Amino acid sequence: MNKEEEPEKPARERALAVRKRVKGRKPDFKRQESWRYKRVKKSWRRPRGLDSKMRKRVKGWPQSVGVGYRGPREARGLHPSGYAEVLVWNVDDVVGVDPEKEAVRIAHKVGARKRVEILARAEELGVRVLNPGRIVEPVEEEFPEEELEEELPEEEEEKEEPIEEKEEKAEGAEKGEEES
Repeated sequence: MNKEEEPEKPARERALAVRKRVKGRKPDFKRQESWRYKRVKKSWRRPRGLDSKMRKRVKGWPQSVGVGYRGPREARGLHPSGYAEVLVWNVDDVVGVDPEKEAVRIAHKVGARKRVEILARAEELGVRVLNPGRIVEPVEEEFPEEELEEELPEEEEEKEEPIEEKEEKAEGAEKGEEES
């Protein structure tokens, strides 16, 4: 009776739940002998040696990658949020996206100006953006502009006075040369 009352989850949600469960049980696949030698990186490589214990699946050796660890077909390639990712370079690319099934990822090379336009268009269409990034708002200045304008003329007046004095001194020096 409980099963009849509860609405069934869509296939996509069930597949995501199964994928999460399978991924939790999946071991961290290590490259053979990576724990022994520093020069051998941990990234997975298939063991190919004739006498390799790992290839032969000897008890006590790490598990090898196999098809049985694969997730359900409906969930393959999906973002953890359950949406299929669509890479976008400009505003026109957002228009063809289905907001029910797909989410947008803005390309790395897109600049700030175009990113803002894409985000605005995606919000209009109700499309989810996977990497919205930070939008930097302009910082307000600490001093109002009026105070800065008032301070500038005072400084200019102070600078002008020595210049006039220098001119007067220069004129006086010229007169002194003419007299001698």
